[in-house]
Amino acid sequence: MLTKREMLVLKEIIRHYNETGQPVGSKTIMGTLPMKVSSATIRNDMATLESAGLIEKTHSSSGRVPSDAGYRYYLDHLLQPTMVDSDDLNMIQTIFRQKFYQGDELVAQSAKILSELTHYTAITLGPEVGSMRLEGFQLMPLGNRRVLALLITTSGQVVNKTFVIPDTVTGEQLEAVMRVINDQLVGKPIAQVMDQLDSHLVPLISRYIHSPDFFMDLVHSILSEASADRFHISGKMNILDYAHMNDVDQLKSLYHLIDTDDSLANLLGLDNHDDEGSNAHGVTVRLGHEFPNQLLAHMSLIRATYHAGEYGDGIIAILGPSSMPYSKVIGLMDLFRDELARRIADYYRDHG
Repeated sequence: MLTKREMLVLKEIIRHYNETGQPVGSKTIMGTLPMKVSSATIRNDMATLESAGLIEKTHSSSGRVPSDAGYRYYLDHLLQPTMVDSDDLNMIQTIFRQKFYQGDELVAQSAKILSELTHYTAITLGPEVGSMRLEGFQLMPLGNRRVLALLITTSGQVVNKTFVIPDTVTGEQLEAVMRVINDQLVGKPIAQVMDQLDSHLVPLISRYIHSPDFFMDLVHSILSEASADRFHISGKMNILDYAHMNDVDQLKSLYHLIDTDDSLANLLGLDNHDDEGSNAHGVTVRLGHEFPNQLLAHMSLIRATYHAGEYGDGIIAILGPSSMPYSKVIGLMDLFRDELARRIADYYRDHG
């Protein structure tokens, strides 16, 4: 168990190292502590912190740097988010006051804002699919038996697929099937649409198309795409500033990691619902050594969930260096998720 002074010393070491990237010595700490202590006393405290594995010595300096365990202790016990400055707040509120034509556009813009404010890589995910409903389904003939299928959701998302109809299916039959789907399913949640399509609509559609398997497969494909997680990433090039990689193949692998939906879902912890790495502020921080993928060894991921009321939950996340200024970034994300949740709820309320 650390003493209050040892906690303050650790906190100052992390603050100085994050700001400068340089190892920190006792004389540097001495002038920043809220109490008057000698350099020798601070060296003793630093020796205790080093014995506890919270700081470590570098080969090139007599100073100390935070260890992975030191960062974890700081995040779990010492971190206090800082207030967002007025310029950043005004920027966020000004951009969110703009007119958005799709809910997904708003979520995508939020990733750009976060990346610009932090200079790191931002990832955003819109409210969960459970809140999304079917707004319309259309079939448009393109000629040569090709048809364009369009599915529109209440979030403003439009999914389209082009397919070729069998010679035995007429345009009149497709129009009848389109009316059935719109009459029976418009206004229902997407997840419910997928269930009812198989359980209730197959007999109705079979009245018009005797072998509707090709059509059912098409609609399922469109619904699956509409219900898939839609990640938005901004600031990918910022990775070059903190990846600590000179190997081009490693950089390619890292870019591939954040470009693949399954990898992103795993990175953000969407496959599990535990609170590992979370703190009292409702924000989850995973440090590089806590990831199974060594490509992330020198990075951290800060993730926060935002709650848009009845319209579902979404996620904002920042991928940056292990030495990022956590107090500032977490303070920003705390405010940002509240503003984003409010704006998304307003959007869906106005367009519902």
